[in-house]
Amino acid sequence: MTQDELKEQVAQAAVDFILPKLSQEMILGIGTGSTVDVFIDLLAKHRTRFAGAVSSSERSTARLLEHGITVYDLNEVDVLEWYIDGADEITAERAMTKGGGGALTREKIVASVAKQFLCIVDESKQVEQLGAFPLPIEVLPLAQRSVTRHLQRFGGQVQLRPDFVTDNGGVILDVQGLRIADPQSLEREINDIPGVVCCGLFALQPATVALVAGQKGVITLS
Repeated sequence: MTQDELKEQVAQAAVDFILPKLSQEMILGIGTGSTVDVFIDLLAKHRTRFAGAVSSSERSTARLLEHGITVYDLNEVDVLEWYIDGADEITAERAMTKGGGGALTREKIVASVAKQFLCIVDESKQVEQLGAFPLPIEVLPLAQRSVTRHLQRFGGQVQLRPDFVTDNGGVILDVQGLRIADPQSLEREINDIPGVVCCGLFALQPATVALVAGQKGVITLS
């Protein structure tokens, strides 16, 4: 199967996974990305079975509204039962690198309100160790150079993502060439750098369940 077919496969598996858990009052957290786009399209067929969604990006909000799914502001919601999103990398322990699309801050915020995180990926995203994919870090524009100097101490090469501004008005620094043996410790260290808005490591709060689509079908990591 092509990568697009694998995305379709895992998005359908995610819908099948979440459908029995839905209720009329339930609000879902919805992430961002090409796999999530497919998930939204498939989930929309069942939009009368849940109350609506909280979205992690303007892109996903627009897609949800196009399908007639009510989108809530996160400030209107105390808790989400499930947050569904993809990842750029994921380990067997379900630690993730996210932020290739630049929505990492809102993704981490919405995920933090959810009781459970369902990650949906194709097998190309499953890795033994994080770091092959450049680690995205959202920073305040005025702190770009100071944060860059801090990040260089971890090794790797720090590059400003060109011509990109996040939904929050921040910029993205991508750190290439890292081998992340202890993602939880690195996430804590980066979080403490003044000027960092959000680190693309999702290790302190990993996915609860991951569905991984491959040529032999979808496997579950939990």
